[in-house]
Amino acid sequence: MKIACLQNGPYYLLPDEKPAPTRGLRRQDGSSCQSTGGVALCRCGGSASKPFCDGTHGRNGFSDRNTADAAANRRVAYAGKGITIFDNRAICAHAGFCTDGLKKVFRMNAEPWIDPDGAAVAEVVSTIEKCPSGALSYAKNGVEGRPPAREPMVTVMNDGPYSVTGGIELVGVAFGEGASREHYTLCRCGGSKNKPFCDGTHWHIGFKDP
Repeated sequence: MKIACLQNGPYYLLPDEKPAPTRGLRRQDGSSCQSTGGVALCRCGGSASKPFCDGTHGRNGFSDRNTADAAANRRVAYAGKGITIFDNRAICAHAGFCTDGLKKVFRMNAEPWIDPDGAAVAEVVSTIEKCPSGALSYAKNGVEGRPPAREPMVTVMNDGPYSVTGGIELVGVAFGEGASREHYTLCRCGGSKNKPFCDGTHWHIGFKDP
């Protein structure tokens, strides 16, 4: 599977690269007309048939320009006794699995906001593995943890981004420092500064699509 970002337009999800005959369409000699099947997914936030694109991006002035501070797209290490937690704030989708699920480690109103020794290593790993954006990762004894093995899947999150898992290729897009290619989140509200990745803007602007 692959995902392509069409310029100032939708994401194009290509589930299968193998051409297949198009039903009800043939050439004069009787041979089939074959094509690869794909689907256009809204990323401007305005489609009336979400998650599918209905062409609204061409009318609402949607731009896929990335205006984020490139210097902020970096990974910060928080070293503990049994685990080192890595965090790249630029690609955080603010799903809240960390701050809601393990408050002893991921502390919203403290500095530094991550305390790697605040809970058992197994708890920390379990929480990080729930991070949909890949902003959080970890290493134990100098060896970086691997994401779980999953089938390729794009999940449309309620009032939030597309959560991509299973190593689906994002064609022609540069990833941030330390960012996971097995899982990441893509903006679908149209407001992220770090397009095509989600930066949590959907929460601030009140994007709704349950």
